[in-house]
Amino acid sequence: MIEQRLSPPMAAVKPTKLHAHDDVRVDNYFWLRERTDPDVIAYLEAENAYTQSVMGDTAQLQDALFNEMRSRIKETDTTAPVQNERYFYYERTEAGKQYKIYCRKHNSIDAAEEILLDLNELAQGHNYLRMANFAVSPDHKLLAYALDTDGSEVYTLRIKDLESGKLRPDLIPGTYYGLEWGNDNHTLYYTTLDHAKRPDKLWCHILGTDPGSDVMLFYEENEIYEVMLTKSKSRRYFFILSYGHTATEVYFLDADEPDTGPQLVEKRRPNHEYSVHHHEDDEGTERFFILTNWDAKNFRVMTAPVTAPGQENWTEFIAHRPNVKIDDIEAFRGHLVLHEREDGLRNIRVHNLRTGDGHRISFNDPVYTYSRGQNPNYDSGFVRYVYASPVQPPTVYDYSMDGRYQLLRKEQEVPGYRAADYVAERLWATAPDGVRVPISLVHRRDLTLDGSTPMLLRGYGSYGSSNDPGFDSNRTALLNRGFIVATAHIRGGGDMGREWYENGKFLHKKNTFTDFIACAEHLIAEGYTRPDRLMINGRSAGGLLMGAVTNLRPDLFAGVIAGVPFMDVINTMLDPTIPLTVQEYEEWGNPNDPVYYEYMKSYSPYDNLEAKAYPAILATAGLNDPRVQYWEPAKWVAKLRTLKTDDNLLLLKTDMGAGHGGPSGRYDYLKEIAFEYAFIFKVLGMG
Repeated sequence: MIEQRLSPPMAAVKPTKLHAHDDVRVDNYFWLRERTDPDVIAYLEAENAYTQSVMGDTAQLQDALFNEMRSRIKETDTTAPVQNERYFYYERTEAGKQYKIYCRKHNSIDAAEEILLDLNELAQGHNYLRMANFAVSPDHKLLAYALDTDGSEVYTLRIKDLESGKLRPDLIPGTYYGLEWGNDNHTLYYTTLDHAKRPDKLWCHILGTDPGSDVMLFYEENEIYEVMLTKSKSRRYFFILSYGHTATEVYFLDADEPDTGPQLVEKRRPNHEYSVHHHEDDEGTERFFILTNWDAKNFRVMTAPVTAPGQENWTEFIAHRPNVKIDDIEAFRGHLVLHEREDGLRNIRVHNLRTGDGHRISFNDPVYTYSRGQNPNYDSGFVRYVYASPVQPPTVYDYSMDGRYQLLRKEQEVPGYRAADYVAERLWATAPDGVRVPISLVHRRDLTLDGSTPMLLRGYGSYGSSNDPGFDSNRTALLNRGFIVATAHIRGGGDMGREWYENGKFLHKKNTFTDFIACAEHLIAEGYTRPDRLMINGRSAGGLLMGAVTNLRPDLFAGVIAGVPFMDVINTMLDPTIPLTVQEYEEWGNPNDPVYYEYMKSYSPYDNLEAKAYPAILATAGLNDPRVQYWEPAKWVAKLRTLKTDDNLLLLKTDMGAGHGGPSGRYDYLKEIAFEYAFIFKVLGMG
């Protein structure tokens, strides 16, 4: 057992020999995987106690940071209503309450409010609450939703009668993201998970029947692929996607006549990704728009007849452009909207399907992003998006696709914040192989850049996910204390297109790490900061980034925050019983292949720890995390304690009741941010 004490906890050494490809590794902390072992829980609790004792002198600072960040939230607020037929749907929050309240009004935004779901009431008796799905039936009389109360990302599906306000007896445990109503208003389609928490099955449930008798409509046996369900904007078809990181297979299902069963669009083949979108024009002629990377690295748009949608019948509609990646498309009756990415920034292109004209919605800031708004109305001539930048709070616009003007619907109010006080910039670093890597940064306009400025540099760089430069009111707590906050848009992410992603995965993964180091070196060389003032932060796969760059260049950083980090790459990727591992072969490679094994081993943060000085480190974990198991940061910290030759802080903080996303309540979340910021100030001597 581990005794709680103020000195750093030392996990017991229990050597385990691990064999692969004639290579023998000795793992002294393999035993920490046994979550039911009382010694494991005792060790995690001892680390938590030590972390709290070390951070005890920052308690007042944490309270001040929490109150400061809370003061920048308009606690009682309402989202911009979304009109869906005769109802206006919106969400609102109330001061002092952790969760959202889902509401609607009938016919007019001035009508009486109807509360559909109050998550604050549903959270009573739980320390955690997350909603995966919220789906109102086509006739607006029923609501289906799914909740998780422990962070495991396994959701229980319930159905509420919106006319009576009562829950129906239908209750389906073990569901996942992806929930759609049939057009008959009494059929539900949902997905479930296998033993590895992979969504592998699609089910059909008839209201009022025993869920045990639900019919399975689709099953994906291959462990590399997951199942996802969507519904066309036209509401005519469901699309069943079986997808991995490099290949997709899509089936469509008639939402009016589901008994016809799923029909294949195009059979899956290696390295072919595509998505399908239904379109019906003014005369009732149907077709599919297909977004595909077939002979188009950055994707192009094809059309196909609904009656024969296979690739042999595809016709090019929007050609491939080498410097522009099409992230997604939306099909309205009169318009096709393309969500594009060029030179590291997002753009919207509108194609008029009636006239053939096209144009781009222009954004003028040097650093910005936007997110798709809710656009449920197929016949609408407006497209909604939410614009933001590092200095501009999220702002909701409805854009007239014919008139080419926009209507401001809502700007997020941030009490006490003035956008004019801050400035955002775009810089470019040069990687060791000569590739230019973009950096976004934000700081106060009146900041003196003398080379000693404290900085927080963030990164991710995996799965083709883009780390777009958006707004975060919590960052103001750093900016107002003289910080620069920067984001490195490194390879492995999708910030600069598909090739940017591919050049940071598989046997090119180390580009992700050297890109990040190049960004840090550039910021230092240009006089923005210096190593003893530079903090870095990344979560999940971004946590792997933190571990890798810290092993490579520990001298470059003052401190590291590794959030739920993927640190134990070899052990995890060699164990197919761990949730989601097999699918990860298409991102990192399969270590059962000796080439990939050796490459992964050469950068795996846990396997490459050495006896040397490291920066100050805070690692976080979630005991119920299904994506990165808690033992990865726990083992990393345990091993690092025995090797590091410095006196810098090394802390492990495990949330014993949450998962990958951390606390679910908006105030609890702020406490976590306040804790991390207090760690930054403590390391830099600014507390």
